Amino acid sequence: MTDLADRQKLSYIAAQAADARLNVELETEGMTLNIGPQHPATHGTLRIIVRLDGEQVVWAEPSAGYMHRGYEKLTEVRTFPQVTALINRIDWLGSFANEVPFILAAEKLMEIEAPPRAQYIRTILFELSRIANVSLFLGDLGVQLGAVTPVFFAFRDREYVLNLIEAATGGRFHPNFDRIGGLKDDLPAGWLAETKQVMKRLRGFCDEIEDLLFGNEIFQSRLRGIGVIPADVAKQYGLSGANLRASGVDWDLRRDQNLPMAWDKADWKVITHPDGDSFARCWVRLQEVRESTKIVDQLCDSLPSGPIMAKVPRIIKVPEGEAWVSTENPLGEMGYYVVSKGDLGPFRVKIRSASFNNISIVPWVLRGVYVPDVISILASLYFILGDIDR
Repeated sequence: MTDLADRQKLSYIAAQAADARLNVELETEGMTLNIGPQHPATHGTLRIIVRLDGEQVVWAEPSAGYMHRGYEKLTEVRTFPQVTALINRIDWLGSFANEVPFILAAEKLMEIEAPPRAQYIRTILFELSRIANVSLFLGDLGVQLGAVTPVFFAFRDREYVLNLIEAATGGRFHPNFDRIGGLKDDLPAGWLAETKQVMKRLRGFCDEIEDLLFGNEIFQSRLRGIGVIPADVAKQYGLSGANLRASGVDWDLRRDQNLPMAWDKADWKVITHPDGDSFARCWVRLQEVRESTKIVDQLCDSLPSGPIMAKVPRIIKVPEGEAWVSTENPLGEMGYYVVSKGDLGPFRVKIRSASFNNISIVPWVLRGVYVPDVISILASLYFILGDIDR
């Protein structure tokens, strides 16, 4: 019995050794995986190159440029009024908001300021662009995680906001409505009352999304504690907007800089979250939609009468000089550095877009996560490819 037991033990040890040798032989090097540039998870033509150890990301790098359209160079062969038609299309989901900082930079060089009524209307349309932009993000967020229903809610209610933008500007997706010195037209009759009804509807949409998505335990398990970005790291990488505020940084250009707009005429809050994870970034945007509806309601109630255009020459030549203006756009800080030589169009324009800076943290935040989390983290960072490939 002893010899049999010994033989069985030796046989078992030999089998284990054979398995170990087999395991060593099957060891492979890490795999390189390309996510994009044509992939729904990358929100457009962005390529993410990841190096995997099994299911875990050990290295990642974003590769942009597949959609580059050269906006900065194209502005040099446009007049100042014509530039707004171009920059509408940078962040195409929040197009009117793109026009505002460029127009403010041109007005700064010309030393003029839009009338109070124009400032109020600019701010209202700016916030409507934010609502249209972020509400679609909230719906699409569910699709990234396998829930299709929320996006139908988002498209349904976003249409009412686009109806308002179209009624006021004539352009549903690309308004091209801002002008140096003011606005193209005044608001149509009945627009303010309809806007207040739509804002009430959008607050209901936020409640639905909060119940449908944010209260779902699967949604929370996919986002809580995933893709955590500490405040100091977020600042080092130049994050802005909700991505920065979700890391606990109380910073919003609407409140923290003095621009000739009307944000200071409304009572609203800057929303922050201490956790810095994917859930926090999404939650902050949900709350910001609610705050935007409050801003729009209050400005509609207190809209002053008067002209919508300052006195400007029919043919605009911006004096020689340089100006930098940035605003708190739906995706974060959007800024324009405009150089004029006194001609009909700008000599140089440098665009600081929010998405380009926000994806700078991708190599850092993806390191060590698992492949399914790559999708949810990219979704929570929320970028638009036109905003990256300027």
